[in-house]
Amino acid sequence: MRRGRFHFTRRHLLLTSLGLAVACRSRASPTQTSSLPSPTSSLGPGPTVTAEPRPSPTPFPTLPRPTPTPVPSPTPTFAPTPTPHPLAAYTIEGLRARSYPGGPIEVIRIVAETEAYTFAHIRYPSDGLRITGGLHLPRGDGPFPVVILCHGYIPPEQYWTGADTITAADELARRGFLCVAPDFRGWGGSDPGPNYFRTGIVIDTLNLISSLPSLPQADPARIGLWGHSMGGGLVAKAICIDQRIRAAVLYAPVSGWDLDNIRKWGAGVQPNDPLSSLYQAVAEDETFLRATSPLFHFHFVTCPVQIHIGTADTVTPPEWSRAIRDSLQLAGKSVEYFEYPGEGHAFSPPAWRLFMDRVTSFYDRTLRSG
Repeated sequence: MRRGRFHFTRRHLLLTSLGLAVACRSRASPTQTSSLPSPTSSLGPGPTVTAEPRPSPTPFPTLPRPTPTPVPSPTPTFAPTPTPHPLAAYTIEGLRARSYPGGPIEVIRIVAETEAYTFAHIRYPSDGLRITGGLHLPRGDGPFPVVILCHGYIPPEQYWTGADTITAADELARRGFLCVAPDFRGWGGSDPGPNYFRTGIVIDTLNLISSLPSLPQADPARIGLWGHSMGGGLVAKAICIDQRIRAAVLYAPVSGWDLDNIRKWGAGVQPNDPLSSLYQAVAEDETFLRATSPLFHFHFVTCPVQIHIGTADTVTPPEWSRAIRDSLQLAGKSVEYFEYPGEGHAFSPPAWRLFMDRVTSFYDRTLRSG
């Protein structure tokens, strides 16, 4: 098998890794300039000096007028262009203003084959980092609607590709959805990278969306997101940034207000990070955190959203999901909301079955058409 390509006969599936990079839309930030008009130099007339008269019939001659000394025009000064905040790139507006070029999705190895799909490990580029993940490719010709599954927080040393997502991916792939579950920077075989306000993983997801056209079996016009816990918070931010997303599922998401998450789990930055001091300073700045939090930017959302939460969840309490629901509704967005009595942060089998039936029905309605 050559890297990036593999071929299957009837029992195998053709997976082609193309090196096509699809650039996302990019937005240029307006350049702020300011100028002051140059003052006009005004030269006033010099004084006229006359001699006092003497008692003489001959008048004393008038003294010559002194030549005026020019007054130099002051050098015009300009108000400096405001310097962007060093962390402005990680606000919702900052993330909306940049591009997500992505790159080719490459198959590292085939892990398993079933009667319904092939499961493989993959990698793709994200802002110069190598991001690994898992791919569930349904049998058939495609192109298939795509669901990107975003895992919750698991200590990196305990994480493995597919942790927290593989069960949902198995069910969705059996129903004809091409599923990709990125490991994200710092997890699995991915390179480490900055993740201020958990936006590094958002960037990895949006670069993955841009990379999807390199998979011939994927339909990049039909993309849904699925996220649990930390991954649910990621999805809440992503839908405020990228209009290519057609549907979003939030399963027991973290808060849409970054201040809640920081107060519960800390700022999440390494002490040796060059922006550590600055990051710690804004981590309790409510004004700045409004700019990083999706709760205040749902007016940008263009896709329907489905939210699922257990009433006994003590990790991401139901109040957080209700706040996301309420903010989406206030913004006039389409949102379906479900609570599961007595369920915690990970649903029990009966609740999981109901949850996934609702999720699959939602994706059928939003991703199968068009």
